[in-house]
Amino acid sequence: MRRLLLLAAGLTLSAAVQAKTLNFSGYAWEVRNQSQSGPGPNDWDENNAWVDAQGRLHLKIAQRGGKWSSAEVYLPQRLGFGRYQFKLIGRPDLFDDNIVLGLFNYPTPDVGPDATNEIDIEFARWGNRQNPMGNYTVYPAVPGPKPTSYAFEPHLNGDYSTHRFNWGASRVLYQSLHGHQDGDLYEMARWNFAPADPTRLVPQQPLPPHINLWLFQGRPPKDGKEVEIVIKEFSFIPAAAK
Repeated sequence: MRRLLLLAAGLTLSAAVQAKTLNFSGYAWEVRNQSQSGPGPNDWDENNAWVDAQGRLHLKIAQRGGKWSSAEVYLPQRLGFGRYQFKLIGRPDLFDDNIVLGLFNYPTPDVGPDATNEIDIEFARWGNRQNPMGNYTVYPAVPGPKPTSYAFEPHLNGDYSTHRFNWGASRVLYQSLHGHQDGDLYEMARWNFAPADPTRLVPQQPLPPHINLWLFQGRPPKDGKEVEIVIKEFSFIPAAAK
């Protein structure tokens, strides 16, 4: 249902002509600046994304003059099979019920429509305290099949965590781990999506990565507090050629 709220990729990328650019983790990310558009709808303010003196990316949900706004950055280029890793500073496990953090790939219009060709790590309770906070989701390569998801309840033991998906032609392996690391220690969640029909159910074409922090259905946080998350590092390791 929530995918119906997502912005069509063409609208996102149409704003790229005049987009603010941030240099983060060796890539030039474009910053979304758009009013009342999905998901949500949200107001996306380029001032809610910045890189600090240590090279870390900050995303913020802010309230200015009684108006709430969200943040999103994305790469204009597409990346293919390989390992996508995000090292976070913050406590997404303690987010307000209306906060959503997305670490994901999303299709351009020539690859496929909304509800296809997407690989998500999301932290959100979708407005309901009873929902698990952690969500891994793979959207099919073709229209028709439903997405497949795995939900879990993360329990961080500090402000540092690492989240990744390893995307290949036949599967997507997800992991969430305590601390900042490139290995497999202190794992808090894992899901290996390896369907019998991967050419239909696993995205097969390169996709641009996105990172966003937004309000579910545009609702303000129930606690009335602004939210900020820091991404210390994004890394992409291409899959080895066969």
